[in-house]
Amino acid sequence: MILPAIAAGVGVAVIVVSANPFIVRAQDVAPEAAQSAVQPATEPPPPDPAAELAAKRDQTRAELETLSKTISLSTDKVSALQQSIADLEKSTESIRQALIDSAARRKALEKQILESEKKLADLGVKEDGIRRSLHERRGLLAEVLAALQRMGRNPPPALLVTPDDALASVRSAILLGAVVPGIRKETDKLAADLASLAELQTASAAEKTSLTATMTNGIEEERRMDLLLAENDKLSRSNAAELAAERKRSEELAGKATNLEGLVASMESEIASVRDAAAAARQAEENRKLMTDEQRAQAKALADSGVPDKNRIAPAYPFGELKAKLEVPVAGDILRQFGDADGTGHEAMGMTVATNPETVVTAPADGLVVFAGVFRSYGQMIILDAGDGYHLVLSGMDTINTRQGKFVFSGEPLAVMGAKRVASATALALETNRPTLYIEFRKDGKPVDSRPWWTAKDTGKARNDS
Repeated sequence: MILPAIAAGVGVAVIVVSANPFIVRAQDVAPEAAQSAVQPATEPPPPDPAAELAAKRDQTRAELETLSKTISLSTDKVSALQQSIADLEKSTESIRQALIDSAARRKALEKQILESEKKLADLGVKEDGIRRSLHERRGLLAEVLAALQRMGRNPPPALLVTPDDALASVRSAILLGAVVPGIRKETDKLAADLASLAELQTASAAEKTSLTATMTNGIEEERRMDLLLAENDKLSRSNAAELAAERKRSEELAGKATNLEGLVASMESEIASVRDAAAAARQAEENRKLMTDEQRAQAKALADSGVPDKNRIAPAYPFGELKAKLEVPVAGDILRQFGDADGTGHEAMGMTVATNPETVVTAPADGLVVFAGVFRSYGQMIILDAGDGYHLVLSGMDTINTRQGKFVFSGEPLAVMGAKRVASATALALETNRPTLYIEFRKDGKPVDSRPWWTAKDTGKARNDS
C-alpha cells in the first residue's frame, strides 16, 4: 500500500488538504498503527478463467430460461399468425415448404440466442473481474478517495507544515514527492476501471434488450410452426385405425429388436408404409442410375437451384455427394464427436450436441423415416434412410412430429428437444443438464464419422477436444 508504507517510513500519516495536489498536511501517528496498516493479506488463488466462464454461462442460461417464461404473444399477433396460415395455399407442397422455411428461421433465431448467451456470459465475467479488482483494492482506494475529497476543498493558503518546524517541513517535502504520483496513478486507474465497468453494463443492457426481441421472435416462429404442423397433419392424415395399428406393430418390433440393424430390417419388411415407401425410393434411385449424363446434369442443376421436385420420394442428391453440405439438425454446442471417449470406457459412435430447451430438430438430409418412436436406451429416436446404404439416427428428443413411412426433405422439422437432458445410454457421463441430441451416421449398418458431411460452419471442435 503506497500511502501507509510511506507514512510508516517517515513516522507520519498523510492527509491531503488542498485543491492543489502539491500541498499536504502531516500528523504524527503511532509507529505500531502504521506498521499494522501495511501487513500483507493472504491472497486467494487466482480464479480459473474457463471454470469462471462456464459458471457464468450456466447462470446466464438460468436467467434466460426465467425470462423466456415471462414472454408471451399478444392477441393481435396470434390472430395475425392464424390468418397468415389460413391464407396459405392448402397443398402438401406449400405447407411443407412453409414448414422448412419456418424451421430455418427458428434455427437462425436459436443460434442468435446462443450467441447472445455467450456474449452476456463473457461480459459478466469481465464485469465480475473489475468488481473483484476494486474489492481487493478497497483499502487503497479508500485512501485515494479520501485524498481526492480533501483536495476538492479550498483552505486558506498555508505552508506545508508549521514554519518553525524545519524537520517536519523536510519530512513533508519527501512525502510530497513520493505520494502525489502514487495518488495520481491510482486515481487514473480507478477512473479507467469505473469507465470500463459502465461500458460493460451498457453493453450488457443493450444485449439483453436485443435478446428479448430475439426470444419474442422465436416464440412467434414456434407458434407459426405449431399451426403449420397442424395443417400438414390434416393434409397427410391417413386412416386413423391403420396408423394406430402400424404404431402398435412398430412398438412390438422395437421391443423385440436387439440392435439398430435388426430394427431397420424388421421395420422395412413388416411395416407396410415403410416397406412400400422404401421400395418406391429404391426404384427412384434405380431410375436415376439409368438416366443419361445430360438428364442427370439437368436434375442436379434443378436441385442446386434450391427448388427440387417437392413431390419427390427419393433424395434429391446421392448421399455420398453431400459431404460438407449438411447442416447440424439443431443449434447448439458440440460436446462429443465420433471416436471420443464416451465416459463408459468405449468410443462414441456418433456426435452429441447440447441445445437450449425446446429447440427444433430438422432433417439433415432428404430421407425416408424408417422408424419414429422409443427404442431401448436411446429414448425417442428417428431413423432416416438417406439412400446409398446410409441411415441417419437421431435420439434424445422430447416430442416427435413425424411418422414412419413418410419421406421428409432436408431442413424439414422432425422433432423438438425437451427442457432437460433425457437420461439415455448415449448421454451418459455428460457434464451438462441441458437437452442433448445424439446423431449417428451408419453406412451399410456400420457407424461412420459424420464430420465430413457437415458444412464448415458446423465443424468446430468438440468441447473436450484438445
